[in-house]
Amino acid sequence: METAARTAPAAVIVAIDGPAGTGKSSTSKAVAAKLGLGYLDTGAQYRAITWWMVANGIDVEDAVAVAGAAGKPAIVSGTDPANPTITVDGTDVSGPIRTQEVTSRVSAVSAVPEVRTVITELQRTIAAEAPRGIVVEGRDIGTTVLPDADLKIFLTASPEVRAARRSGELKGKEAADLASTQAALAKRDALDSGRKTSPLAKADDAVEVDTSELTLDQVIECVVTLVEEKRTVA
Repeated sequence: METAARTAPAAVIVAIDGPAGTGKSSTSKAVAAKLGLGYLDTGAQYRAITWWMVANGIDVEDAVAVAGAAGKPAIVSGTDPANPTITVDGTDVSGPIRTQEVTSRVSAVSAVPEVRTVITELQRTIAAEAPRGIVVEGRDIGTTVLPDADLKIFLTASPEVRAARRSGELKGKEAADLASTQAALAKRDALDSGRKTSPLAKADDAVEVDTSELTLDQVIECVVTLVEEKRTVA
């Protein structure tokens, strides 16, 4: 009696959006690892191009200057969820892009349409070339970058919870109290939601998951279940 060959799961593209402090990165990496998918942190790409602008003396408040330089840096993102690397012109910038200097400037750079065009095309190419599928996390993935994603998820959490999580991520001199962290997040939200090009927004067909009262493991399990259900339907 012959045994039927096992069929590999269909490739699936998962878009996970939401503001900072909702657990996007931790959830996305864990889900990708559990399901054997690639992983892409799109925010890291905007941080990378911001780092390059600062390192090369570009005034990030000068939209014309930023637009003119948008196509110059070569950004390469590794999609292994266990080791999501990112380089700019061959230099590993995974550490430098997380500094407060970059954090405070990334909204200004990412609001420039020419920057978003360059990075969006890069993101679409990476997603299209992922052999087993990919989890892509950011702020405009389901609405702009990958509007035809197989599954769209929008993570939310209360301002207080988000501030506590983000404050806990900061270390050393860059650590901040909850009040200032919450204020910084509110400012970032306003900038991201208010920009004319690809604002932070929940896609109409996205599944919203409020992570305020959930543990990370619970959020991961929730998203894994959603992806598996989508695969089954497909």
